[in-house]
Amino acid sequence: MARAGGPAPGGGRPLIITENPVLLDDLLRLCAAAGAEPHVHHAVPGHGGSGEGARGGSPGGAATVGGVGWESAPLVLVGDDAARRVRGAPRRDGVFLVGRELDDPLVWQRALEIGAEEVLRLPDAEARLVDRIADVVEGAGRPALAVGVIGGSGGAGASTLACALALRAARAGERTILIDGDPLGGGMDVLLGGETAEGLRWPDFAGSRGRVGAGALAESLPELHALRVLSWDRGDRVVVPPAAMRSVVAAARRRGGVVVVDLPRRVDEAVAEVLAQLDLVLMVVPGELRAVAAAGRVAAGVRMVARDVRVVVRGRGPGGLDAEAVAGLLGAPLAGEVPVEVGLPGRVAEGEPPGAQGRGALARFCDGFWQRVLGSAQGATA
Repeated sequence: MARAGGPAPGGGRPLIITENPVLLDDLLRLCAAAGAEPHVHHAVPGHGGSGEGARGGSPGGAATVGGVGWESAPLVLVGDDAARRVRGAPRRDGVFLVGRELDDPLVWQRALEIGAEEVLRLPDAEARLVDRIADVVEGAGRPALAVGVIGGSGGAGASTLACALALRAARAGERTILIDGDPLGGGMDVLLGGETAEGLRWPDFAGSRGRVGAGALAESLPELHALRVLSWDRGDRVVVPPAAMRSVVAAARRRGGVVVVDLPRRVDEAVAEVLAQLDLVLMVVPGELRAVAAAGRVAAGVRMVARDVRVVVRGRGPGGLDAEAVAGLLGAPLAGEVPVEVGLPGRVAEGEPPGAQGRGALARFCDGFWQRVLGSAQGATA
């Protein structure tokens, strides 16, 4: 389960190389929009040219400027006027050739010569460039491992498992956000005993269209049991536009750590936006034939978007199906089995969230799941 690599060096300040005053104004404006304070040079620091800083930049001529140089900057924006001066600099990732007049067919040759990842033409690519700069500011490295939990049938216990997974991840020291994707589910904040906790809920993000800051999102949410929770309020609004869903989940993932999403059984456009960003979906299915039949219909919708769907079998009644049989009938890998835990509903009713204590079948399943999945993800990016 490979994910993006670690954060780039350079202290979060991009390097701009250009002598074009109009282009420089554009790039400074875009950096400001992303909350970045760039270093500005006329040539590669330490590789000739005047190297003179601009608008707060430091005098050049050294391998680094204020601790940031060609090789250490997390992002380098090379103006099309400066491409020739950049030739010969060491090859590195995160270099973009930027300009307004890029109709010259030789621009692609110049991009290859400097090892640019992409040629960005303004103003068309402004939104994309702001996103890349903002990633640098936020220290975006490996995104969060995002796991969705969905019930294969009514009453399967998906919300209980989602809550326990998030709680056990947080108890294991992972930076964790629990997202309630089911507006009709009763509220994950209620399950965690925090319905009156201060912080934003889904309706507050309904108007989000563009980029949502990862740090700002986390700080705005209620903190319950060492994790951040995005739930629904007690109002009448039960719809969040797909664009808002996409922006919020993307911000949660950029924060790193673990994101757990409790999903509704019906896959609409907004839920599809969430599914597309998940690394793994766990479908909770009781070991009963009717539940398996219902889960087959749910699985068909989920598989249209999700790339990895696995089955968690929860309990088995007299004459029911064993876990391997359930997974086989659904044609999905088996993630494990969680026996029915005696006394759990009573403890939840008394205010103890699922998975709060390390003992019990539910907590043991969650701890084992994270050990396997997080260990596999870390190994894939090592």
